[in-house]
Amino acid sequence: MTHQPDELFSAVDSLLAAVDGGTVLPAPAERMRLREAAGLTQAAIAQALGVRVPSITAWEAGRAEPKGERLDAYRRLLEGLAHRYPPPASPPEAEPTSPPQQPSPQAVPTGSGRADTSPQAMPVTMRPGVVPRSGRAARPASAGTPSLRRPTVKTAGAALVEAADDPRFANGPIAVIDIDDGQVVAYCVGGVVLDVPARSVPALVDWTLAQAQVGQPKLSGPGKPADPLLVLTEAALERYGLPVALTDEERLAGRLPEGHKVIKQLARAEWKLTKRGFGPWARIYRPAQDSERSCVQLCIPSWQAFDPRHWGQAGQLPPAELAHLLGTYATRVMTPRGSTAVTGLELMTALHPPTRASAPDADGKRHSEHNPGSLGKDPVDCAPCEAPDGHPLLKDLPRFHLRGPSEKLFEEAYDWARPLTDAECMKRHLVGIDVNMAFAAGANGLTVGLGAPTHVTQPVFDPKLPGSWLVDLSHADLSRVKVGKDKWADLEASLLPSPFTPKGERPEGPAWYATPTVAYAVELGYGVAPIEAWVRYDNGRYLDAWYNRLRDAYLATMADLGVPADVAPEEFLAAMDGYRQRDPHLAIVVSAIKATVKGGLGKLRERPRGEGWKPGQPWRALARPTWRPDIRAAVIARTRTNMHRKIVKHAAFTGQYPVAILSDCAVYAADGESPLDFLPYREGKPLPGGFKLGVNPGLVKHEGTQSVLWGEGVREQFDAPELNLARYIKDGTVTDVDNGE
Repeated sequence: MTHQPDELFSAVDSLLAAVDGGTVLPAPAERMRLREAAGLTQAAIAQALGVRVPSITAWEAGRAEPKGERLDAYRRLLEGLAHRYPPPASPPEAEPTSPPQQPSPQAVPTGSGRADTSPQAMPVTMRPGVVPRSGRAARPASAGTPSLRRPTVKTAGAALVEAADDPRFANGPIAVIDIDDGQVVAYCVGGVVLDVPARSVPALVDWTLAQAQVGQPKLSGPGKPADPLLVLTEAALERYGLPVALTDEERLAGRLPEGHKVIKQLARAEWKLTKRGFGPWARIYRPAQDSERSCVQLCIPSWQAFDPRHWGQAGQLPPAELAHLLGTYATRVMTPRGSTAVTGLELMTALHPPTRASAPDADGKRHSEHNPGSLGKDPVDCAPCEAPDGHPLLKDLPRFHLRGPSEKLFEEAYDWARPLTDAECMKRHLVGIDVNMAFAAGANGLTVGLGAPTHVTQPVFDPKLPGSWLVDLSHADLSRVKVGKDKWADLEASLLPSPFTPKGERPEGPAWYATPTVAYAVELGYGVAPIEAWVRYDNGRYLDAWYNRLRDAYLATMADLGVPADVAPEEFLAAMDGYRQRDPHLAIVVSAIKATVKGGLGKLRERPRGEGWKPGQPWRALARPTWRPDIRAAVIARTRTNMHRKIVKHAAFTGQYPVAILSDCAVYAADGESPLDFLPYREGKPLPGGFKLGVNPGLVKHEGTQSVLWGEGVREQFDAPELNLARYIKDGTVTDVDNGE
């Protein structure tokens, strides 16, 4: 790319204008050098500029920049110090003053210290930049090594800056409330620390809505901004009269008792709680007036708000680090609304709100109307075959009636395994490959029903029409399948799972299937003749925006962890090796994003959760428009058939067959330890339609490698010849086995 001279001169003039206008500061390392040369502490500069110490720390590390009047004042200070303390002409060899080289992600020193909470340190309302990694501001360099930033986190901070463009939410989507030297403070994104004057929970809610500038812009046109999220540390709980931990009875109920003093305080202040009460994720609100709502959400880690399977040790992080972690997740996905499953479901609604404002009527007024492409605001009944056991639609069935495949739609992920062949036993290794974000990839581009189902008898199958179909696929023989246009392949059917059942067994007669499963049968070359169907003529690609949002969040976070997209397979495998150790906090964000996908889809068919429910009675989740077991079934069917398609392509080309499949993980016998030892790459290009290594959703990564002797030994030890080795391939640990007895 070349530039004309005029363009080059204009670009230089722009830089000079920026410098003259005071918008360019010295390099971060130079800012720290000047302060240290003058013998000034970060606290002294913070007090002079009316900010907190963490803000100065962020400015000196290049993680954030001052704005407005503070930018002019800080630049004036640095210019004055530069005149008095110019850089040495030749720095001593033992103490170089040039900017240090960026350390490797595996060895990054971090600073520690305490934030200035003196009355002179005024609250900061500047736009957030990148959140500090340490829980407190770094001490001056004389006290130790200054805090350095991991290069991978900078991109995450840039996303946080983008999210702060809305001045209503200048301090980001979340705030962690803590106590520092007796003062209540709020740690926000970008290293911003705010003084909190509130002395009670009702006052904290008022302050949040009136002054904190915490929240998140809406994700779609007809949507609403996200409510601010306050995370209360144990110290904050004690300050506001809340228990640090719930009792066994309260934990079982999931909330504080109605008579608790804090709940009475909220009631006196005319604040309300949602039906789930004051629990680990509490929503405090007042009824909306003039389409404006007043609502604040509380998150209480010590009450088990964070599931350690998905959030790791997030609940034990220092306040600033927790603010960074949750801020990154909220900016890339959305402000958490509860568990990752709840958030995954809420993300669907936030991207496709049920209603929108109508065009102005004759009087110029707008009204609420259905938002096309959404699920609407009212729930719809599922088809009887889609109803889980105990659903009100099945209340007339005998009490212990067991529904078979001809009565019940049973679309689930794979759990299949087989014994190794003699040839496979001669190989040295078992290598597992795992599909990245498999269920998200299954949702991509999938047409799902939006409205209620219509019953049809003797229908003609339409692969573009979402629904549930009663069809006999027992004639499907995998020994000969269609693998392309006018191209067939002969396969060893006994070494392949059936694509039509989760256990990989061949169907024995008519059964209910979602549209993607029947469409795949047609793709393989089998004739289908549905007996009846429940179809949805009102349909659309409801999950596309949801998939795109989560895909982008996943790819951006993996890139921050040093795993870019579109690299050679060898480079990808090297980048994935130990990626979680490069930044454990961002690794938690990756886990939370994955859990948001699976949990959100699971919520589409949420089952009863106690509350005295009995079979045949409705349960709370049925009142949601997003209770849609048909959508869940379609995504799972698409995901399972996507996996089978790749397996068939691979078998037809290489003659290799999987020995075990668990959901999105497949295990193959190979002579080497790497996926490249059995995946057919030619000049760096994968088999078309087969497995491809990469970070994108739908591509695969290395899940783990164990020896063939390990696999055979485990199966013999537990007397389970068809034990699913994919369940244990990651680390080889087998603690308990269900052999079906």
